[in-house]
Order: sequence, then structure tokens, then C-alpha cells
Amino acid sequence: MDFASLAGARIMDLSLTVSERLPGTWPGHMTYAHHNWNWFAEVEGPTGKTRSAAPYQTNFLVMDEHCGTHFDAPTHFVPPPDSGLNLAGPLGDQTGDRVPLEDLMGPAAVIDVRILAEEGEPGVSPLITAGHVEDWERENGSLRAGEVVLFLTGWDRYYVEGKEGESYMHGSLVTGEAPGWPAPAPETAIYLHERGVKTIGIDAPSIGSAHDAIPVHQEGLSRGMRYVEILTNLGELPVRGAYFIFMPVKIAESSGGPGRAMALLPE
Repeated sequence: MDFASLAGARIMDLSLTVSERLPGTWPGHMTYAHHNWNWFAEVEGPTGKTRSAAPYQTNFLVMDEHCGTHFDAPTHFVPPPDSGLNLAGPLGDQTGDRVPLEDLMGPAAVIDVRILAEEGEPGVSPLITAGHVEDWERENGSLRAGEVVLFLTGWDRYYVEGKEGESYMHGSLVTGEAPGWPAPAPETAIYLHERGVKTIGIDAPSIGSAHDAIPVHQEGLSRGMRYVEILTNLGELPVRGAYFIFMPVKIAESSGGPGRAMALLPE
């Protein structure tokens, strides 16, 4: 391993900030909350006096496993083998803490599908097809086993506070008035798996579409694929040449979980 090259690499943060004011929680799931538990001294706050057992600060948080930048483990959509449910199998026992870290990193292949972002209809996502991937391969060379495919949709521009942020998820999933984000079709996940791609990332709320998120999750996760969602800054990466890393919180029996995504770029 060339440690000198690694030490000289530029680090690109691909993670979005989690905040109660930002649209990182899937509608209908546990709402993100982050509150103070102990401060340096007792002070009057908006909900009363903040306790101080000692001169330090600590906070507590409540969040869904799929809030903010996070990944999906197989058991997010694959039931455990002894459940008797549809699609049940051994991968249903592969919880987030059991997914090997090496599966969540690799050379990045960035596929720009921002042109699709304007093609959605109210409550409906435009689909990223296998044809879009093949077009990219004709221009950039075939995908290689072990590469991490990152779909650049540009949807992270809606990850903001206030009314504009409703276009990120709320407008398509709740009111049905806004278009959905570009999302890979189920056959696209199958195509990438056949190419030897194990991990897919996207700078949108989900790998699944706004109108039917289940099939692409089932097709990919049942094949042992890993999905990293709610990324950002993918437009700052080269088409090839960056190294993608996602480091999740190691949560026992989880269906995935939040973490920090980054890319290493050689100078």
C-alpha cells in the first residue's frame, strides 16, 4: 500500500448534515431529535432550566436508522430465513453490524443522470435504466467488479431548510404535488450486480423511486448488494479516479444505519 499517496489524498465529504430543520427523515418514520442532556452550567432554555451535573456538555439523539446519509443492509428488505415470509433467506440475518466494511468502499464510478431530474411527474420518479448505464460504459469503459457506482442526480440541492426543502421528499411522498427524484429501476440493480458491482450510492433520498421504492430494494438487497443513500457533493468527483468509503455506526441487529461517507482523491 502506498501510504505516501494516501496521506497526500484530498478528502471530499459526501455526507449531508442531520438536523431537525433539514429534510433527512423519511416521512412517517421516527422524527429526528437532538437535545441537550447536560451543559457546562445551569441555564434557562426554551423549555426550562437546563441541568448541569458537572461542567461538560452532552446531548442525546433519537433517529431512524435510515435518516440522513446512511446505508441499507440486506435485512432492511430481506426477512430472516426462519420467518416463512416471501424472499426470506440467509441474507435476512445479515444485519448492519455484520456487513463487512470492505463491501462499503471501493473505486468510484460516477454516473451523471442529472438530466433526468427534470423529467419526473408529481409523486413519480424518472427511472435510471440499464440503458443509461450502458451509455455511460460506451463513453467511459465497462464497469469493473468491485467498483462503487455513484448516481449523480443533483437532488441534494433540495436538502435545505424551509419551503424549498419540501421538494426533497415531502412534496413527492406526502402531498404528491412535486416530482420524485431519479432512481434506478429494478433491472438496473440486477445489471450492476451482474457486472460485479456490490455497492450503489445516490445523492437522493433513496435508491427506490418515490412511487414504488420496494422492488429495487428487494432485487438488490436479496443479491447481497449494499445501498448508500442521501449523499452529496458527487458532482465534485471525477468520473473515475476517486476512492469511495462509507463508515457506518456499528449498531447491533440493525437494518443499516447512519454514517460518514467520503471520497479520497489523489492530488
